[in-house]
Amino acid sequence: MSQLLARTLAATAVLCLTLTACGGGVPDTGAPAPAAPDPLDTAPTAELVERARQEGQVVVYSFTSRIAQVEAEFERTYPGVDLLATDISSTEQIARIRAEAEAGSPGADVAYLSDAPVVLDELLAEGTVRNYVPPRIAGSVPDRFREPLLASRLSTKTLMYNEEAHPAGPPVTNLWELTDPQWRGRVVMVDPQVRGDYLDLMTEVVLRSPEMDEAHRALRGGPVVLGDGIGSAGEQWIADLYANDVVLVGDTDEVNAAVGARGQQDPPVGFTTYSDRRDNEDENRALQAATGVAPAPGIAFPALLGVTPDAAHPAAARLLVDFLMGDGSPDGGPGFAPFYVPGDYPTRTDVVPPSGAVPLAELGAWTIDPAVVAGRRGDVADLILTLG
Repeated sequence: MSQLLARTLAATAVLCLTLTACGGGVPDTGAPAPAAPDPLDTAPTAELVERARQEGQVVVYSFTSRIAQVEAEFERTYPGVDLLATDISSTEQIARIRAEAEAGSPGADVAYLSDAPVVLDELLAEGTVRNYVPPRIAGSVPDRFREPLLASRLSTKTLMYNEEAHPAGPPVTNLWELTDPQWRGRVVMVDPQVRGDYLDLMTEVVLRSPEMDEAHRALRGGPVVLGDGIGSAGEQWIADLYANDVVLVGDTDEVNAAVGARGQQDPPVGFTTYSDRRDNEDENRALQAATGVAPAPGIAFPALLGVTPDAAHPAAARLLVDFLMGDGSPDGGPGFAPFYVPGDYPTRTDVVPPSGAVPLAELGAWTIDPAVVAGRRGDVADLILTLG
């Protein structure tokens, strides 16, 4: 990709996020447009393999760099089918998929992305992506993760700390502590104005205002006092966090490096992806998830899979979705191996949690409702614009 194209896509993505957050791009949120039945949706895997080899390749846009590992395993499992993977953030991906659909030239066969509030309320409603649930695994995925778009796992944006510097456990047990002078300029996260999953995190905090108020009472002995123009305890926490010089960066790698690097005497804490802890050894880091934080350390959200209606390689697209959902082994096999790590939560009930994983209930992260978040994220984005 040329630098000019990359800059153009990035600018388009930021504009898309801003318009969406402010309500300018939100269409009627009625039921998703029904997709016409496709015989391939019920085809057995063996038939998909045969037809995929005739198609020769499949193109996927993915919000996770781990798609590179999937690519190698997929091509090893299905020789003759070339997987072309592009690692691109969900915000940029949404803008790109929409632009390509409007131009009548879809570039991807499969979209693997987060930012569920936008994906479900816009891309799916517009018919820019459609659902495909492999018949083989339908019975092992709960309804809420099969419809309206298939979710392969739950990912997170949650509070992380440096376990080398804090061997006794998290240095914070209440989100309101992050607004204290002790943590001024020492809380790191990706800017919610450029990453939808972080805007979802802030929105969930607002939606959970009664719990935020309860946590404030537990820590400070009284209710939250709202400032001028602030309407809820969650909004006040965001305002206080920004007033306490929260450090905003461009991507989670920067958060992970700032929080997790070994050898620090007094490292910051930050909101990032729990599963990034898998890279601790390779990156010489000591990232650890903060559990026991009131009222919650962050959010869990679905990682979604969709196929494009005019996919150039429709059989290979469905074969890839099937592969990403894992085989019949307890750990999901090679297609799910990159995601079979602590911090990723499989949606398939027949996949055994990986060793060392903190159960989602113990982590305590809020699991978002994409439709509810979609209805409030514009207001939260407006608030954040006034704080920057």
